[in-house]
Amino acid sequence: MKLHVLHENPDWYPPFAAAFDAEGVAHEEWLLGEGSLDLDAEPPQGVFWSRMSASSYTRGHPWAKDHTRAVLCWLEAHGRRVVNGRRVLELEMSKAEQLTALRRAGIAVPRTIAVVGAGPGERARGILDAAGRIGAPFIVKPNQGGKGLGVRRFDSVRELAEHLDGPAWEPPVDGVSLVQEYIRAAEPFITRVEIVGGEFLYALTADTARGGFELCPADACAVPTESIFALRKGFEHPIIERYLAFAAEYGIEIAGFEFIEADDGRILTYDVNTNTNYNPEVDAAAPRSAPRQIARYLTSLLDVEAALASAHVREGR
Repeated sequence: MKLHVLHENPDWYPPFAAAFDAEGVAHEEWLLGEGSLDLDAEPPQGVFWSRMSASSYTRGHPWAKDHTRAVLCWLEAHGRRVVNGRRVLELEMSKAEQLTALRRAGIAVPRTIAVVGAGPGERARGILDAAGRIGAPFIVKPNQGGKGLGVRRFDSVRELAEHLDGPAWEPPVDGVSLVQEYIRAAEPFITRVEIVGGEFLYALTADTARGGFELCPADACAVPTESIFALRKGFEHPIIERYLAFAAEYGIEIAGFEFIEADDGRILTYDVNTNTNYNPEVDAAAPRSAPRQIARYLTSLLDVEAALASAHVREGR
């Protein structure tokens, strides 16, 4: 019995593979994005961890999302233990769904309008109308995205209109754009709260003055030579318990929650990253390593599955 890791980007796998090896966890990558799935076959035994990324299409894997949907449905139909399963995948793929769920849970989020358009002209009109309702400054971002790609600030509706008419405009892959209030931060950083298996591990900060909107912490992401990430030592705040409760409600077992502390005193959560990567320098300084903690958590799930399988054998099932 082994751990099966479902994802599409092998560049992000080595830190986890090293942690699994260090903990003695048998593991196998399932790279999704193309191939076949025999729906009449039975999945192997084990634990399945879904790490599918909303930004997979930016790496040449436009079908990875739907491939993962099919695989997760197949696994769950056979009763396999899936970490961050089908419901979680939908949250990962839609920031609109994330924001709606967070707001429902009583967690403050930025003012946002989702714009859906069938064609460039219609979409442009909808985005401009939404921007006028939000008020400048505002940002426009893709509903399905990651690493801060495609996120842009505008200081006027006119500036946005010129952008939409220019060559730099890239329509969102799912046809949904988000127009969102620009949050003036009290200090130039965002905070990410890391959770694994229902526990808070640590918080880190990312310097937005140097990193802008593209704040992926993994070594495989292109970030400035000087790290923009730092451990937020001694972070304690009621928001942690709210994130843990939210994760429990939606079946999110491994994730990073990102928020900004606004200059008007609001704490606004804007992203739930369910395929979170970890900055090695921050992780080394943290009280517990996230990849190692993930390996230990998944080992505990494998032990449970092995015990259940053994019990079924004894009972003749």
